[in-house]
Amino acid sequence: MSGAMARRRLLALGGGLALTGGLAACSSPLASGLTGSQPNTADVIFWNLFTGGDGANMVAMEDRFRKAHPDTSVEATVLGWGNPYYTKLALATASGTPPDVGVAHLSRLPLLAASGLLEPIEQTGLGELGVTADKFTPAAWRKATVDGTVYAVPLDTHPFVLYYNVDLARRAGLLDSGGSLVRLEGADDFIAAVKAMKTAGGAQYGAVMSITADPSTAWRCFSMIYSGLAGPVVTDSGTTIALDDEAVQETVAFLQRLTGGGLMPGNLNGSGANALFSTGKAGFLFDGEWQIPSYRQVKGLRFDVVPFPALLGPKPVAYADSHALVVPRNTARSDTRTRNAALFIKGLLDNSAVWAEGGHIPAWLPTQRGRAFLDLSPQRHYVQAAFDAQYDPEAWYTGAGSDFQNVVGGTITEALAGRITPKGAAPALRADLERFTTARPPVTMK
Repeated sequence: MSGAMARRRLLALGGGLALTGGLAACSSPLASGLTGSQPNTADVIFWNLFTGGDGANMVAMEDRFRKAHPDTSVEATVLGWGNPYYTKLALATASGTPPDVGVAHLSRLPLLAASGLLEPIEQTGLGELGVTADKFTPAAWRKATVDGTVYAVPLDTHPFVLYYNVDLARRAGLLDSGGSLVRLEGADDFIAAVKAMKTAGGAQYGAVMSITADPSTAWRCFSMIYSGLAGPVVTDSGTTIALDDEAVQETVAFLQRLTGGGLMPGNLNGSGANALFSTGKAGFLFDGEWQIPSYRQVKGLRFDVVPFPALLGPKPVAYADSHALVVPRNTARSDTRTRNAALFIKGLLDNSAVWAEGGHIPAWLPTQRGRAFLDLSPQRHYVQAAFDAQYDPEAWYTGAGSDFQNVVGGTITEALAGRITPKGAAPALRADLERFTTARPPVTMK
């Protein structure tokens, strides 16, 4: 691609990230890779964005691959999460020096594919290794497909889920005979359960969620509830606003029944939500399953995790995203390196029970249905969320860590705090969406 086009594409992938700042933070050997001089120092060059517990689990999976394939070396590089990662991946690919395998959120896939940065999976030899559609969670495989072509191999589904304090739930009469949360159906049933949690001994709130300075979490919550009533907020690859004003009003009214009625704080940061749930001052927590390892470390806290029930609308919806494995396009990559990349991806899938220890639901059905995963608790309790997954609407500006989530989520944050009425939420969101739908896409989006 031309230099001008490459620059436009990678800036869009980075959500407008200042490219020079991103490069200034690079250090060897990464900087050399971004300037076209990255050597093939291993049989498989792998880039990912995992730190903390996820990072440790990924290293364990890499080590298992190395042990099983001692003749295939792997060099893994961890880059900064979010926009910096996608900008560097785009620049490296545009300059002809991409990694052999990279990680990408499926919510980011439409632009990566439209920019011509990824190899179609059918051209990588993965099918010959048994990596086929029938072995993946259907929702994740569909999201890995753009205009009929599969561009990514889903590694997981990581949904927005419902945590609950087991001891408070028992006091509130919310456990069934098997000790699990009773079945909840509809908005009124759910509100009643939150009220019961608040009145259970020791609870200060029925539910908590990170809200303050956390627009992505606010967007996840809103999108999950709204999606039970209406379709995506934008269509036509992000060029048309499709907001359903009545659905917005109903969704915000439901959320304000929680925050306005004292059942849930309307202003609360992440550490505050963590403290209240960890100390038994809140019965429910709305958050991503990736927080499970943190709560496991809290002494004396007994909790479980389930998918959200149907709240508004007839069917449950789980807001979710997926980490996926991609093969960045490189015309100079040899057939041998491509085969090694496919072998490595298959190895990560086969070892994804390790990945599930961080809370993520394996997208690879042989792992999801295997004993190693089914022995994990609470992971096995919310598998259904992967099948009810609802991703960000398809557009060049949506996805994990995007400005879209920050802007739209910021408006939801104001609504949760009671500073925007249910009736006023739709015009405010429409104004947010106008900012994105009228912007010129960096590439042609079908």
